[in-house]
Amino acid sequence: MKTIALVAGGPKENLPVLTDYHHEGVIWVGIDRGTLYIQESGLPLTFAFGDFDSITNKERNELTKAFTNLSIFSAEKDKTDTELALEWAVQQSHELIQIFGATGGRIDHMLGNIQLLFKTIKYDSKIEIIDRQNHITLFTPGTYTIKKHKEWKYISFIPISHEVKGITLEGFKYPLNNCHISIGSTLCISNELIHEQGTFSFHDGIILMIRSRD
Repeated sequence: MKTIALVAGGPKENLPVLTDYHHEGVIWVGIDRGTLYIQESGLPLTFAFGDFDSITNKERNELTKAFTNLSIFSAEKDKTDTELALEWAVQQSHELIQIFGATGGRIDHMLGNIQLLFKTIKYDSKIEIIDRQNHITLFTPGTYTIKKHKEWKYISFIPISHEVKGITLEGFKYPLNNCHISIGSTLCISNELIHEQGTFSFHDGIILMIRSRD
């Protein structure tokens, strides 16, 4: 699968093992300090975005010498480095965009990064935010099949539009049939698959699916 992996500069302890997500065809893109995370993991860095205000002058000089495809922005701008990188990524028409280093640390950055998923609705790429414990994906109305995964045991569905209508969960420990849930509801937190695969569907609204480890 053609994949772009964006690595932002969130706390290193929140990162999964990046090499677990490497395969042929992945384009690794650094965002500010995330550029160093890619290099430290021994992965091939293709592009880098940011004002690089979260790294030292020495680290920045070393990056500039070692790598020519740095897009350096002013620290005073109307968009975050992650938003600028994601805007570039969705224009590349890849099947999957994975974002790492976007959670933990400052909650304003984390919430802003999750809300960036809204901007991707009109694009064909599947976009995921992944950290050591969570896997976040935005869904628009439709029917979806998901497979059981022993490491990602818990599955939550969180409405992020005013209302999500007609949500149906099949193959889950706590099934639902044509249920309406409003933003702020915790009804669909911490569910589990009881079969090797299950389906969820809804006909109106926008929802986040979060798969979590123990």
